[in-house]
Amino acid sequence: MNILEALFLGVVEGLTEFLPISSTGHLTILERALGYSTDDPDITAFTAIIQVGAVLATLLYFRSDFRRLIAAWARGVVRAEKRKDPDYALAWAVILGAIPIGIVGLAFKDTIETTLRSLWFVGSALILWSAAMWYADRRGTQDRSEKDVTWRDTLIIGVVQCLALIPGVSRSGATMSAGLLRGLDRVTVTRLSFFLSVPALTAAGGLQFVTEFDAITDGVGWTATITATVASFAVAYVAVAWLLKFIAKHSYTLFINYRVILGAGLLVLLATGALSAT
Repeated sequence: MNILEALFLGVVEGLTEFLPISSTGHLTILERALGYSTDDPDITAFTAIIQVGAVLATLLYFRSDFRRLIAAWARGVVRAEKRKDPDYALAWAVILGAIPIGIVGLAFKDTIETTLRSLWFVGSALILWSAAMWYADRRGTQDRSEKDVTWRDTLIIGVVQCLALIPGVSRSGATMSAGLLRGLDRVTVTRLSFFLSVPALTAAGGLQFVTEFDAITDGVGWTATITATVASFAVAYVAVAWLLKFIAKHSYTLFINYRVILGAGLLVLLATGALSAT
């Protein structure tokens, strides 16, 4: 992979990771359009590893929140009287919410990296999950804020997040929709989506780094992978700031419409043979 392609894919990853439009779906489409086989081990690993750039952007942007949660959790673990702190409960809620996707991701790793990377799945998921987002956006009462989040909320959101292992669903789209249906407001579910992304994406990228190091070396190359990761970090930081401001005043309609148009266009290209599914 040349540097320009890597830079382009890194920018797309950073821009789409936290928007509810599926970063993996976009990368799968673009990698295929550039002529790469999306179920090759090095391409699969590349796609997962460059997401770590977005994770680092999240950690930097929410550094005070993560410091607060980690400190509250540590105090609560060693001192029982500190367990009444709402941040202690929220920290445990985030930990529990991150567990389901790890279990499901490992159990169905081969299917996720091969069968589900077909562009037929991507296009269909973009459209079908748009219906779920539309329903959640209109049915959510939004009468609960971050202080009301419980472990039950994040566990349910974490289970729904597993659907994001299907490219096109969108991890943020899944978590936000589940959160809205739990009555949480849009800003709260967006922040929760960011928090839950850190363990999920770090684990996925770390696993691919360890297991597919040689595949990256002999295939895409580490220069391209690092370039894309750095680009992802820079763009994701800006995207996080923009999304929080946008979602405070707007519904998900813009993203839903975009998903449907992209999904429909992709299915047309596949049906006409203009683009190969894998």
